Amino acid sequence: MTEHTPSDELSADDHLGKGRTPARAADGHAPRADWNPRGPRVRRDPLAAYDALRSHCPVARGPDGAWTVFSHADVMATVLDHTTFSNAVSRHLQVPNGMDGAVHSAYRAVVDRYFTPQRMRDLEPVARRVATELVATLDVPGQVDAVAVGARFAVRAQSAWLGWPTDLEEELLGWVEENRRATRSRDRSRTAAVAQHFTTIITSLTAARRGDDAPADVTTELVRDRVDGRPLTDEEVVSILRNWTGGDLTSMALCAGVVLTYLADHPDLQAHVRAGLPDRELDRTIDEILRLDDPFVSNRRIATEPVTIAGRQVAAGDQVIVNWTAANRDPRIVGDPDTFDPDTHAPYNLVWGIGKHVCPGRPLATLELRALTRAVLAATTAVEPDPDRPREREQPPAGGLASAPLVLR
Repeated sequence: MTEHTPSDELSADDHLGKGRTPARAADGHAPRADWNPRGPRVRRDPLAAYDALRSHCPVARGPDGAWTVFSHADVMATVLDHTTFSNAVSRHLQVPNGMDGAVHSAYRAVVDRYFTPQRMRDLEPVARRVATELVATLDVPGQVDAVAVGARFAVRAQSAWLGWPTDLEEELLGWVEENRRATRSRDRSRTAAVAQHFTTIITSLTAARRGDDAPADVTTELVRDRVDGRPLTDEEVVSILRNWTGGDLTSMALCAGVVLTYLADHPDLQAHVRAGLPDRELDRTIDEILRLDDPFVSNRRIATEPVTIAGRQVAAGDQVIVNWTAANRDPRIVGDPDTFDPDTHAPYNLVWGIGKHVCPGRPLATLELRALTRAVLAATTAVEPDPDRPREREQPPAGGLASAPLVLR
């Protein structure tokens, strides 16, 4: 709880771009915030708010004292400096990306074995089948919500990959919505309850794989995997599965909403994709669409020592938030941030992160988005905006669209 009312708009004497840390008030209270990450300005138009901060206050202090970094150069410098900025930001075990150094490397080696190119090739026909079967249940012509379609596809695709029973689908879909609402609420008791619900789901599945008659699937393989020569603990297995599914189910829904809506809004690009792009070109197209409106807004770090970022004095122990969405739209890197240019922008695209903490599940997420996009386009002659239903932005700390109504023809 901050001791001052946070300012939603940029402060009048705002220190924006001046490279100064606000002095403490005479009463000793913490400096006034430069911005409110959940204020009305951000909720109304997050992309415009992040663009403005990047231009005028590239390192901004929030009402809780955390610093947010907006420019591409500063985000890159922060996430690639693994000594000054630690990923160990949570009170809870987060395998592997909540770890640092050799410990992170050991667990990351375990996780990466599940996302090799060969494993993804083996999984691709499964993802295509799941996408095709799901799209076949949609009304064509008819109305859909691309986010809802993405959520159901994510649950089915992840369950098929992990070997989870199909009768969990409705519970997992309910959990995705429950998790989104809890995240928006910032109510710790509510988010803790949602987390515990997911832990209960996972432990019921892992417990069934401890015996000799366990099914031969990815979840069983993980339960029996080892790190540094010893078996993974129950807590570690739960943490990995939570990372693979808990975050990815919501993220996939948001990504599907962004990608399908952009194609609906840009019929020329949709026609280009329909003509039959090679996988590599389609993957790059999807990444560029996500760059334009990145659903993965931010990640946290902790400063391990005093450091200066763009002239702002960050103390050891301060939380530093890297805003991927703003960095991906930095005109010093991409020119007009709303220009679609996948080939030019690909080397600078940070949708999936960068460095040794880059998203471990990127190969799977890319495969799933490609499969769903192809299935929707194959089953339709056109995907169009829905003129009768308004879109709804997802609220911070997430990005993208909460509701993405479209018309399938």
